[in-house]
Amino acid sequence: IFREFERPAEVSRIQGLRKLLFQHRQDFIYSIVNNTDVQNLDRLLTLELEKYEQVVQDAAQGGISIDVNQNFPVAVEKWSMLQAVFFASTVITTIGYGNIVPVTLGGRVFCMLFALIGIPFTLTVIADWGRLFATAVSALAKNIPELPLARFCPDAGIKMSDKKWLYAVGAVGFLGVYLAAGTGLLLLWEEDWDFFDGYYFCFITMTTIGFGDLVPSKPNYMLLCTLYILVGLALTSTIIELVRRQYAQSWQKLQALSGPLADTLRRLGESAGTGIDVTALHNDLRRVLTVVSMPRRHGNKKAQAKEMAALEAITNAILQDIKEKQNNQDGSPKVVQIRMGSRTSNRITVGGHR
Repeated sequence: IFREFERPAEVSRIQGLRKLLFQHRQDFIYSIVNNTDVQNLDRLLTLELEKYEQVVQDAAQGGISIDVNQNFPVAVEKWSMLQAVFFASTVITTIGYGNIVPVTLGGRVFCMLFALIGIPFTLTVIADWGRLFATAVSALAKNIPELPLARFCPDAGIKMSDKKWLYAVGAVGFLGVYLAAGTGLLLLWEEDWDFFDGYYFCFITMTTIGFGDLVPSKPNYMLLCTLYILVGLALTSTIIELVRRQYAQSWQKLQALSGPLADTLRRLGESAGTGIDVTALHNDLRRVLTVVSMPRRHGNKKAQAKEMAALEAITNAILQDIKEKQNNQDGSPKVVQIRMGSRTSNRITVGGHR
């Protein structure tokens, strides 16, 4: 549809540029050949040359190769079938390089409708791919055998297993390798690019920034480039999903701690007086519970026992502090017992003492 709207306008534009090139070229040649006896020939040639240079610049920017022997051919056809597919992919992925844009009214209206429908659909599909890849990465990580270092150095193994974010770091590293592989493929076709140019283009594309300063110019591999972009966006979504799961799991644990346990701590503090810093204890328990409840890639009984012992120690400290505060209170109300016997025998019992 894009091609049907835009190709006729593109052909008309190319024909107009080509016509201007021929006309100004003939005018410039005519001014040189037929005005040799003019006194201000230099000024006349300068003016004609400036006009011709401007037309040449417009034609070059419009995609025309400046080659008069081949009748000023088109360097790259903007609205070929492959280019149209590539343009559609940049619309629905919100990359938008800007090297190809619709110029007709029908093309622009269709582009808006296409984006309104295609962008949510594409982002949903990419997000689903990301969740599938993240689930596969998590399942694969659980089946990875324990590292030899963790067997001989349990403490070192625990430190590595505690760092859940290493999954995301590994995914970022894999994305870097994926970008490098894409760069290698681009260098096979883009002869004017070096490695950094290709890597820069891949990074700007995968982050959907899409400056448009570097864009592939060979139409033969546009479909391959489109597929590469879609898979790369899915990998980027995978990294986001892994990080989101990490923080969501930690947040659920903290929310659970902020619920019933927080109310219990508050009631304990109120019953024990003002000697307990409930806020400090609450924060300490949050940190310990976060460490204890963090999912492990490799279970280590010694480390888990140490962490549970730390949590038990803090709990015992809370109970001990509460007990001491209750013992240090003024005590139970004194019982005053007055027994009236005879006039000569009056006994007063206070707190069990006479």
